Amino acid sequence: MVTTTDSLTVFADKIRYYTLKELGHLGFGHYGGSLSIIETLAVLYGKHLNKHADHPSDPNRDYFVLSKGHGGPALYATLYLKGFFSEDVLYSLNQNGTSLPSHPDRNLTPGVEMTTGSLGQGISAATGIAYSNMLDDRDNYTYCIVGDGELNEGQCWEAFQFAGHHRLNHLIVFIDDNKKQLDGPTKDIIDPLDFVEKMKAFGFAASRVDGSSIQAIDEAVQNAKQVTDKPIAIVLDTIKGQGIPYLEQMADNHHVRLNEVDKQALDESIVQLEQRILGGEQA
Repeated sequence: MVTTTDSLTVFADKIRYYTLKELGHLGFGHYGGSLSIIETLAVLYGKHLNKHADHPSDPNRDYFVLSKGHGGPALYATLYLKGFFSEDVLYSLNQNGTSLPSHPDRNLTPGVEMTTGSLGQGISAATGIAYSNMLDDRDNYTYCIVGDGELNEGQCWEAFQFAGHHRLNHLIVFIDDNKKQLDGPTKDIIDPLDFVEKMKAFGFAASRVDGSSIQAIDEAVQNAKQVTDKPIAIVLDTIKGQGIPYLEQMADNHHVRLNEVDKQALDESIVQLEQRILGGEQA
C-alpha cells in the first residue's frame, strides 16, 4: 500500500494515464465520469481498501462498489495497477469477448464485487453488503461511489433510508458531484439542491470535500472511520473530465467518440502524464 500524499498523487496520475490509454485504444467511451473519480480511487485502492489480488475472496476484505458503472474504465485501470489482470486485458475494453465490458460485471472482471450500470442498483447492493457484514459482526468497510445524476433514481434514496435506519457505520458513500450527466448540467435536469443536508436528513454523517485533492479525500475517509453510529456520505466536489483540461472544457464530455483533433489533444495529455509520473517516482 502507498500511504503518503505524494505517492498517492503518482498513483492517481497512473490511473489517469491508463484510463486515457485504454479509452484511446478503443476510440470512444465514458471519459468525463471516469476521470472525475480517479483521485478517490487512488486514495481507496492506494491506502484504505483492504482487498488484494492474491486473495480476492477473503471474507474479511473491504468491498468496493462502483454504482455509477459508466466510470468502469477508471476502475479497470486501477484494478490493472493493483495486479488483478494484465495490461493486454486492459486494452480489450468493450470489445468482443472481453472481460472488461463497458460497465463492470462481477462475473467477468477480477476484482469487481458487483455488476453495475443500471443506475441506482449499485448503492442498493452496497447497502446490502454492509448490512450483511454488520449482521456477521465483521469490521470490514463497504465503499461505494454514486454519481450526482444517478441520484435522480428513487432507488438510491430507498437504500440511503435503509442505511440510515440501520446505522451502517461501516458504509462509506462517495457522491461524485461533477455537475453534469448524460443530458446536460445536473441542476437543469433535476436540481439536487444541497447533497450534504439531504444526506444528513437521511441519517448520514455528511461532508463536502475537494474531489481533486488527494489529501482532502484521505482526511475525509480517516474522519469517516471515527464515526460509530451512522453511515457516512462524502460529497466530492469534482469536474467532469477532471485532470485533463481539454476534456474539462468540452461541453459534451459524458461519452466521447474521438475525432482526429481529440486524439491529438489526448495523446499530448498522455505524454504529459507520463512525464509527471516519471518525475514523481524520481522525487
